[in-house]
Parts: sequence; structure tokens; C-alpha cells
Amino acid sequence: MLKTADLRDKTIDELREIEDSLYKELFELRMQLITGQLTNYKMLGLKRKDLARVKTILREKELKIR
Repeated sequence: MLKTADLRDKTIDELREIEDSLYKELFELRMQLITGQLTNYKMLGLKRKDLARVKTILREKELKIR
């Protein structure tokens, strides 16, 4: 699980890399779910929340809110 404080210290480029890797991980988890190989269903929710957290901070940085 990614911490918000740690994410705020990163640059926009680093956040975009994290976002891309989370999309890939989420895709792999969905494929495992479809094929019946996924054992830890909680990971889907955690990755989705991490992705939302990264996207929110990216948007804040783009709008220069913080």
C-alpha cells in the first residue's frame, strides 16, 4: 500500500511511472481472476485504491493545488 506522504514527495514523471506500473499490475490481477488463479482477492481493491491515490496526487500537482 502506497503512502500519500511518500507520493507527494515524488515528481510528476515518477508518479506517471508508478501509475503505469499499477495499471499493469491491475491488469495482471484481473487476468488471474478470470483464469481462476487469483487467491488474494483483496489485492484488487488495494491496487485500485493505490491507483486512485496516485491519480489524485498527479492531478493536484498538475493544478498546483499543493
